[in-house]
Amino acid sequence: MPHLRDIAFARSGDKGDSANVAVFARSPAAYAWLRQHLTADVVARHFRALGVGEVTRYELPNLEALNFVLPHVLGGGGSRSLRIDAQGKTLGMALLEMAIEPAAVPPRLE
Repeated sequence: MPHLRDIAFARSGDKGDSANVAVFARSPAAYAWLRQHLTADVVARHFRALGVGEVTRYELPNLEALNFVLPHVLGGGGSRSLRIDAQGKTLGMALLEMAIEPAAVPPRLE
């Protein structure tokens, strides 16, 4: 089964108790797919086990990227949380592990 990492790469980071995850398409076709399928609700469901509630999505068409802001995802922040390795830097890799339906993968990856 294909994963999000097959059509995109990501960078993520944290500030206090919030994190952001930027997902960059590997091609224009992949960006069109991301805009249609990788919604804020899909990202919120993917991270539900971490207690993520509301997710905000920002489109960055000049970079063929989407940026997701996840408030209150870090259990109080790096200096307050007892979570191991729960810093925002790992969330991008975690999102890229999302499986996607083979039929939904963009037909052309460049």
